[in-house]
Amino acid sequence: MAAPLLEATNLCKSFASMTTAFGQSGPPKLAVDNVSFALNRGETLGIVGESGCGKTTLARMLMRLIEADSGQVRFCGEEWLGARGANLRGLRRRIQMVFQDPVASLNPRMRVGAIVSEPLVIHEPRLSRAERMKRTAEMLDCVGLGAEALDRFPHEFSGGQRQRVGIARALILRPDLVIADEPVSALDVSIGAQILELLIRLQADFSLTLIFISHSLPVVAQLATRVAVMQAGRIVEIGAAERVLTNPEAPYTQSLIAAVPEIR
Repeated sequence: MAAPLLEATNLCKSFASMTTAFGQSGPPKLAVDNVSFALNRGETLGIVGESGCGKTTLARMLMRLIEADSGQVRFCGEEWLGARGANLRGLRRRIQMVFQDPVASLNPRMRVGAIVSEPLVIHEPRLSRAERMKRTAEMLDCVGLGAEALDRFPHEFSGGQRQRVGIARALILRPDLVIADEPVSALDVSIGAQILELLIRLQADFSLTLIFISHSLPVVAQLATRVAVMQAGRIVEIGAAERVLTNPEAPYTQSLIAAVPEIR
């Protein structure tokens, strides 16, 4: 049996409590508490839970945007959290992220062509500008925008179109793994549905492995092959999507599903 693409073991992350006006602070807040899971190639793992349960902190640790306090992550068969130098750069291009806010995640001073091609500048510096722009235009076409978007600025696009730009940027290096952190929560329902359909199509076209983070079980149900349910920093249930969504074992999962009659 093939080794997992990504394997997280006993991940923990805490943050200092806020200091009060009297100079007092409480104990550190444990945001991610001993989280372990494995992800195989081609899977879509939906991570679901209420706001503040640690989903985004976990995603940022997996991206190494923040460092874990303890635990291990193996990615593509290599130790990811301890990677440095050239090894880190080689692995980093293989894992990319789509962020929640399509406005804040795009530099308003850069044209879309520069935003989407920036990973190529960093990881494939030998490409000529013409080659970069050709690949960028092709990727923009894949996400439904087209080459005419190259010279425009983010503010000229709608929220859904900006998220398509973010998806194009994440896919331009053809990564093995994409982490999508609440990618439709800032969008209207109909636009969010279009983005979900796009992700499903792109997963098939590019043979992607996805970690899809959401607070919405109905959203996760549309594309996840497995579901992990987080509560207070811990994974309280994980399994095949159909089993978790139709026959949950954890009381917390049962309460989430009871609150959403549409997926019962």
